Amino acid sequence: MEAENVLDFLKRVADGLAVMFGHNCEVVIHDMTNYESSILYITNKHVTEREIGGKLDILGTKDIDSFFKGSDLVNHKGKTKNNHLIKSSTFHVKGDDYHYAFGVNYDYTNMQIVHNVVGDLIRVGDSIDEVIDKDVNLEKKLSELFNNAIDYVGKPLPFMRKKDRVEMIRYLNENGAFSIHKSIPIIAEKMNVSRYTIYNYLKEVE
Repeated sequence: MEAENVLDFLKRVADGLAVMFGHNCEVVIHDMTNYESSILYITNKHVTEREIGGKLDILGTKDIDSFFKGSDLVNHKGKTKNNHLIKSSTFHVKGDDYHYAFGVNYDYTNMQIVHNVVGDLIRVGDSIDEVIDKDVNLEKKLSELFNNAIDYVGKPLPFMRKKDRVEMIRYLNENGAFSIHKSIPIIAEKMNVSRYTIYNYLKEVE
């Protein structure tokens, strides 16, 4: 295919991509044989603020040697002069008397901002089911420890004296009962005493 026909085809593809992806999508065609005035065609030139006849520059890659050798470079990150974020891909088209580079540069700065906002909105903690199951299991564990403490003392609660109750709290404390969330009010209710009393018992055993 002759250079003129290839260039005409690339221009039509450039116009189509610009329409398809909107005003944030710049498509540029470079003449790789003329670095000082390489830009032959450009759509949505506001994206990188370049003009037809402009000098060849590189967006979205540090692999400059590969670029000039004619290797395609896909989906590289770049920045414009005004620090907008760019997704950049370049495809080479070569013939006997031509070498074109077809570049697609998409400004995704606004989408990155939306991504950050949405990320904050959809960030969540543990699932409700997991939290509920965890609480249920901890309460079950606390009940088991409480019953074990009664067995350890060897008396039913109504017959326990203060020293028995203190010993019961000692057992619960040594077996990790008070590391369970809301254990003090639960144990106080089970023992039919105030939270203040539980705190006093804990002071005695610690």
